[in-house]
Amino acid sequence: MTIPAQFDAKTIENKWYDYWMKNNYFHSEPDHRTPYTIVIPPPNVTGVLHMGHMLNNTIQDVLIRRARLKGFNACWVPGTDHASIATEAKVVAKLKAEGINKNDLTREEFLAHAWEWTDKYGGVILDQLKKLGASCDWERTKFTMDPDMSASVIKSFVDLYNKGLIYRGYRMVNWDPEAKTTLSDEEVIYEEQQGKLYFLKYKIEGTQDFLTIATTRPETIFGDTAICINPNDERFAHLKGKKAIVPICGRVIPIIEDEYVDIEFGTGCLKVTPAHDMNDKALGEKHNLEIVDIFNEDATLNSFGLHYKGKDRFVVREEIANELEKISALTKTEIHLNKVGTSERTKAVIEPRLSDQWFLKMEDLVKPAIQSVLVDGDIKLHPARFNNTYAHWLNNIRDWNISRQLWWGQQIPAYFYGDGKEDFVVAESIEEALALAKEKTSNNELQISDLRQDVDALDTWFSSWLWPMSVFGGIMDPESEDFKYYYPTNDLVTGPDILFFWVARMIIAGYEYTDKKPFTNVYLTGLVRDKQRRKMSKSLGNSPDPLDLIEKFGADGVRVGLLLSASAGNDIMFDEELCNQGKAFTNKIWNAFKLIKGWEVSDAIPQPESSKVAIEWYEAKLQQTLLEIEDNFEKYRISDSLMAIYKLVWDDFCSWFLEMIKPAYQQPIDSVTFAKAIEMLENNLKLLHPFMPFLTEEIWQIIAERTTEEALIVSTWPEIKPFNTKLIADFDHTIEVISGIRTIRKDKNIPFKDAIELKAINNDKASTYFDSVVAKLGNITAMEYVSDKVDGALSFRVKSNEYFIPITGNIDVEAEIAKLNAELVYTQGFLKSVQNKLANEKFVAGAPEKVLANERQKEADSLAKIATIEQSLAGLK
Repeated sequence: MTIPAQFDAKTIENKWYDYWMKNNYFHSEPDHRTPYTIVIPPPNVTGVLHMGHMLNNTIQDVLIRRARLKGFNACWVPGTDHASIATEAKVVAKLKAEGINKNDLTREEFLAHAWEWTDKYGGVILDQLKKLGASCDWERTKFTMDPDMSASVIKSFVDLYNKGLIYRGYRMVNWDPEAKTTLSDEEVIYEEQQGKLYFLKYKIEGTQDFLTIATTRPETIFGDTAICINPNDERFAHLKGKKAIVPICGRVIPIIEDEYVDIEFGTGCLKVTPAHDMNDKALGEKHNLEIVDIFNEDATLNSFGLHYKGKDRFVVREEIANELEKISALTKTEIHLNKVGTSERTKAVIEPRLSDQWFLKMEDLVKPAIQSVLVDGDIKLHPARFNNTYAHWLNNIRDWNISRQLWWGQQIPAYFYGDGKEDFVVAESIEEALALAKEKTSNNELQISDLRQDVDALDTWFSSWLWPMSVFGGIMDPESEDFKYYYPTNDLVTGPDILFFWVARMIIAGYEYTDKKPFTNVYLTGLVRDKQRRKMSKSLGNSPDPLDLIEKFGADGVRVGLLLSASAGNDIMFDEELCNQGKAFTNKIWNAFKLIKGWEVSDAIPQPESSKVAIEWYEAKLQQTLLEIEDNFEKYRISDSLMAIYKLVWDDFCSWFLEMIKPAYQQPIDSVTFAKAIEMLENNLKLLHPFMPFLTEEIWQIIAERTTEEALIVSTWPEIKPFNTKLIADFDHTIEVISGIRTIRKDKNIPFKDAIELKAINNDKASTYFDSVVAKLGNITAMEYVSDKVDGALSFRVKSNEYFIPITGNIDVEAEIAKLNAELVYTQGFLKSVQNKLANEKFVAGAPEKVLANERQKEADSLAKIATIEQSLAGLK
């Protein structure tokens, strides 16, 4: 067939992805082979492909394609996460745009809208992954709200509740007033923000005296239920047992004493607002204080806010400050820096709020996860430095708030049968709940209609922490063939930002339900940043559209560009030039393939010695690189593996091997060498396939007619064999000799078509095995080893060996001598200036070590160059 001049990425990508899908290469079923399993970190169901996804999924695809080539039963399970907070917010916004208020809908009506949204926009990202070449087992695609997945979550909740690990408690939680739900501690991001510190005057009841407190939140005075002083603070001894009056609202509150108050901080008086501060709540419980909640769920003030009712907390803050100033209750304000908690999802400022919530006890659950990673090393984090982060989080873990005030998600399977806080049962279905309620109440007259299910949904992470088990049915049926075969999985590829949210929790769940680790290795990728080190985001407009990059550079080019700079755990400074480099590599391989296929092959001519030794060398070089690749994969240095292959193909194969075996112009190549060249090319394609699947499959299929069983995707990884390291070292010496010859040809304008002679003094006892290669690549007619210097010759050195090229009629000896003399004078002058600098004690004492090392290197290089010039002059005179 005619090979196209250019590699047409778009046509070829569609062709081979369709071919792989048609022949079901991605699908896996349990069989006699060893499984190799990866579960995808499920992206948001309504998400679209971004650069982080590109990197993460390219790495997963490299691992899965390599495992397939190595004979494993490779299974990569794709799927999406229902992302309750993010998705519900989008649906609410859509409804609002249509004039519909969520609060006017029943739960069932809202969920119908949510499912409609999911069906319309969900899964787009999975289709986009196909453009990247992701070889997921699409038949196994899961969604965290699929019926079987939801059933797993409910079963897990009931099981943990029955074990006494899940409880319901009235606690202060992190409240997101925009999403109108609680958040776990880990979903709160603390940011330093500049605000104000307000100094407020509280009148002492029955007197004309005042005390002053400092607060960053004057709007919370409506929730004050005490003023606290330190009993050891003599300044306020006169206030003991008295009461204060809260400005504006006029509430009379006790002045209490507690050593919790820091005498040195602020004014020494503390306003206590138990409903809106964690520490204040603890004080309130200790001193039996009233709790006054002043906020609605959207952080507007409720009726306790008096004439500010219905106004937003931040609007109210300034209005209250103005009113306090008017009534002389505000003495001053100061600029104040403090850490403010914000919602990871909505970016809203978090409001502490007392609420009935569901919690999971973590103290005992976390122990096997600590042991496995930090003590036994059964699970390894790559890079290992993340062990410190993992240890910090897990050693300081608190109970997990698993309930969310949302409708999109798995509804908590708790059923209330009365008005009391403890009047509930927990069951997998309402029918089971009814039976339990009858038993608990001894009331056989109860009906299903008497039960009402908790309206809250479970935290999304409570669903996804089961992911490696639930995708194989392991929660619902632990004895299922799929679960017993594929679990534990092998590798997990994800970002360090969800090391606690997801990775640690999956490890905890894995040990709780199976007493086994969920995976063996966790490869933590870095963040993709722009050239200015900024995190890529839509708001900054610095994130390219991955699909546009694929259109411009081809999927293989983008994959290579990303991976060449993607060392584990380190951020990637992304530049489109990386993708251009990947595209250039694609073209290099394509052109090398075209060159080989363009040669005429003959059975009638013998194999040249230069081709024979070239093949022996390249086979050894390939084996050496194969060992390097295997070592890098074992250490999860994926980018280093690619770089090793890149150098092998670009430098060793294209720049040296093909040059060594290339037939003379318009001459055929012998069939033995050609067959070996194809074999070497095929081995290269196998190594490249995990990184560049489309290009390699295209070339593989053009090389020869292949059956579906012989496709590259299901071929075999090159076998590791013994190899001759001396051969590689000897060729490195040969490269220097050839480079020396080429330098002289270039400097002296000796065309390659003009044959030359080469004589050598072999002081190093260097191998002569590659002399036939030197003769071919240097166009040497005669090569001779001599014991003395050759007069009237150009020369160069490789280590201790000296090489001489006798002068031909093409060179003007007198002109060459004049040129060398001029070069010698210049170099000697340069050397003198360097040595003068190094002789200057003041310079040497004050210069950085790096500068001194650079100057010393200049001195050494100049001395070596002078020796070479003098040697060349001696040969010409």
